[in-house]
Amino acid sequence: MDFVEQIWQGSGLYQLTLGQFAMLCICLLLLYLGIARKFEPLLLVTIGFGGLLSNIPGVEIATGDGLLHLTYVVGIETGAFPLIIFMGVGAMTDFGPLLANPKTLLLGAAAQFGIFGTLLGAVGLTAMGWMDFSIREAAAIAIIGGADGPTAIYVAGKLAPHLLGAIAVAAYSYMALVPIIQPPIMKALTTEKERKIQMLQLREVSKTERILFPLVLLLLVALLLPSAAPLLGMLCFGNLMRECGVVDRLSDTTQNALINIVTIFLGLAVGSKLSAEQFLVPSTLGILLLGMVAFAVGTASGVLMAKLMNRLSKQSINPLIGAAGVSAVPMASRVANKVGLEANPQNILLMHAMGPNVAGVIGSAVAAGIMIMFATG
Repeated sequence: MDFVEQIWQGSGLYQLTLGQFAMLCICLLLLYLGIARKFEPLLLVTIGFGGLLSNIPGVEIATGDGLLHLTYVVGIETGAFPLIIFMGVGAMTDFGPLLANPKTLLLGAAAQFGIFGTLLGAVGLTAMGWMDFSIREAAAIAIIGGADGPTAIYVAGKLAPHLLGAIAVAAYSYMALVPIIQPPIMKALTTEKERKIQMLQLREVSKTERILFPLVLLLLVALLLPSAAPLLGMLCFGNLMRECGVVDRLSDTTQNALINIVTIFLGLAVGSKLSAEQFLVPSTLGILLLGMVAFAVGTASGVLMAKLMNRLSKQSINPLIGAAGVSAVPMASRVANKVGLEANPQNILLMHAMGPNVAGVIGSAVAAGIMIMFATG
């Protein structure tokens, strides 16, 4: 009987706390959303599984010298994994629509207002005593509004690593919910007539323009804002490999094998931070609420900027493409296209929306640099 009692006391069931049980349920929910509902499956499946491992009592893979903890230290604390993924994003991104219509860069910039507005809101609520976030924590939370998972993880790892799990889950959850969150905001801020606006076909972008763009972009931004250079530099390097035409093997590896491998370990490492003592705290609810506000404000800001540009521009601009100014590529563009088709079956907005969409990726990287400089300066 002593032997049986020893086995029972050493089991995970005996040691399981209420908080760990709650987190196991949350992680199973993430797996359900990723597998059954196909919400950002590449990340939610790996994050959810990593969370399961980190909340089973007695399992040390997520602590000490465990694989997931070491992966976190090597890949997240150093910022390596988000940067490598940004390189892969650059290799997969076509900046042609942005180059064909440079004005859409303003839409990507406007959508970042959600980030800075939420930062001010978090600081204000903390000053009023309603929340308790430091400047570094508020900056890490606000970046969720860019709807860019790797950027959110990168900034959280730099500024508030103890909030990484909640920030990562919020960022990828809202990215996955773009088709649900954005359409009501877009329809509320536009008229039926505006949603029917058809835009002119984009011009052809030369190969020289495509090659020069990442180089010029990097030099301009990095010289003005060095703290944004790591993220933007990897994005530009990946895009240069794609466009230069002489390193196809490297570009193909970056777009496929490399980004897939890193995504696996990134998700597991983030999941290792979903332990009950880190996630089940009052600040998590604040993070989820502020993240939602940041994303909604970013969407609305892009639409409103597009409405203003439509009034001032000689060429018609459909305000729906402003919602694509957030960084959820290409999902936000597809949502803008879908809402446009509902208003006008002849209205193909996908390529027009890709301009502000990729501009949003650039904007989120710049915003991340500003946040890191502001919070650590």
